[in-house]
Amino acid sequence: MRILALNAGSSTLKAGVFDMPSAHALVEVTVDCGVIDDAALDRIEQRLADAGIAVKTLDAVAHRVAHGGPRLREAVRIDDEAEREIERAAVWVPQHNPVALAGIRLARRRWPGLAQVAVFDTTFHATLPEHAALYAVPQAWRDAGVRRYGFHGMAHQHVMEAAAAALERDANTLRIVSCHIGNGASVCAIDRGRSVDTSMGLTALEGLIMGTRSGDVDPGAVLFVSKHLGLAAAEVERALYEDSGLKALSGAGGDLRDVERRAAEGHADAQTALRAYAYRVRKTIGAYAAALGGIDVLAFTGGAGENSPALRRRIVDGLEFLGVRLDEDRNNAYRAAETPMAALQPDNAPVVVLAVHAEEQAMIARAAQGALSGGSVPATAPVAIPVAVSAHHVHLTQETVERLFGAGHALQVRQPLTQPGFWAAEETVAVAGPRGRLERVRVLGPCRSRNQIELSRTEAIRLGIDAPLRLSGHLDGTPEVTLIGPSGSVRTDGAIVAQRHLHLAPADAARLGVEAGQEVDLELDTARATVLRHVALRLADDAVLEVHLDTDEANAAGLSGDAEGVLRRCPGCAARLRAVHPTAAHCAPTARGARNDQT
Repeated sequence: MRILALNAGSSTLKAGVFDMPSAHALVEVTVDCGVIDDAALDRIEQRLADAGIAVKTLDAVAHRVAHGGPRLREAVRIDDEAEREIERAAVWVPQHNPVALAGIRLARRRWPGLAQVAVFDTTFHATLPEHAALYAVPQAWRDAGVRRYGFHGMAHQHVMEAAAAALERDANTLRIVSCHIGNGASVCAIDRGRSVDTSMGLTALEGLIMGTRSGDVDPGAVLFVSKHLGLAAAEVERALYEDSGLKALSGAGGDLRDVERRAAEGHADAQTALRAYAYRVRKTIGAYAAALGGIDVLAFTGGAGENSPALRRRIVDGLEFLGVRLDEDRNNAYRAAETPMAALQPDNAPVVVLAVHAEEQAMIARAAQGALSGGSVPATAPVAIPVAVSAHHVHLTQETVERLFGAGHALQVRQPLTQPGFWAAEETVAVAGPRGRLERVRVLGPCRSRNQIELSRTEAIRLGIDAPLRLSGHLDGTPEVTLIGPSGSVRTDGAIVAQRHLHLAPADAARLGVEAGQEVDLELDTARATVLRHVALRLADDAVLEVHLDTDEANAAGLSGDAEGVLRRCPGCAARLRAVHPTAAHCAPTARGARNDQT
């Protein structure tokens, strides 16, 4: 697969053709253009033709879009509805989305035979926990989409992956503070593979001082200038985006290179501007190190982050208490044009300091490939999925019920479960294995055609058995335990550790954009924000939307289970869909409408 990645800026159009899935760049070009028009695309096509690549031989065009708004959280194939959503989100990034949208509309008209994909800077930050994403503003504002989204996501994701590769570590083991430093700037806290905080928010104004953008400003200042200086909303917006930041402080314009040059010449305002710029970055690094509980990697990327050793030094000075130090020779010697990445810290320093050359074009192509192959979440608003926790429990045949509780005994309903037709019984049993015993394990009804004993991995170890990870109802080859009731005991197979699963009806599947034969990744929004992978889908016509976890998983996520095995929803806890995959090879498929193995 060959993908053309387009990155439209305010005065340039960057393009690259990448051979997927390796993301090897076949050609990368940049053309200067005031607007994205046919003339700009003519120049792109000519540069590709010079490299021996005809547009008609490509498979897709991927467009970088700054803001996906509340609905577009992952890369998506572009249709008319996706265009409308991108246009709606332009209210928050008026300098960015309209430019990208112009390129999208032109490319769709010009190359109608090519798949078109939108890739969003906000996607990497979709993992922000609620406490980091919220603004303390009225509910009506939040309902309208006012929250923190974050930007420069592809750059920060690339930094994470490059750091993990350089250290030969899994990204899931690293705490990284990524600094995208340039005329547009942001810092991102990456906790073991997930963005958990970032300095930009609803718009690209929040956070650091930038070339012409203000960064953090007291909202009261905006009200003040509006009221006392008589500035209209459009005037305030223009001032904050175009006449603030380094431009306002330095007297030398908004280009960092010019400000550094003037500062080196002794220009006092330029020196003050650089001190303020570096201080804001350094302060944010410290805050994110605290949020992460420590830092393993500090990385610099972006135009200045890659190319300004003096600015890197200004930022790092004062962070020694975190273990962050620079080797002066390495810092001064790094050239982004010559090497994609370099370690800048002294040998044996506790924190790795990296300079990383941005490869956003390749990231755009990779995200587009994921969307085209079905690995991304559909372009829908995130659906909050209730979470239920269950401890150990058993399902019994009627024959086993009578052997344990007496001839003719019928299970008594204690309380209904969420899924229609299923209930917790009054009866409990003991479960014994070679090494231990569990008391008062709740029986669930109605009776089944085979006995099934659902345990957590911890409990299986306590019993001394090797219970396999299985979907409910898949019992062949499972180990035996002894069930003990008031009237007798039964030796039976059927002990499993239940695979995490999601109950849903066809309407829920349509809302989530999933279908039978797939698995999903879910994100739990809890104190220990957790991503659940390989969640099986259990479709039934009357199913109630709910994800089921066992107590081991609940404890790991900071939830609590029910001591007697009755499925209990966790108040205030919700899961959200992150990705969709084909069913993994180790999982048996689930038939639509199956009723005998729902819990």
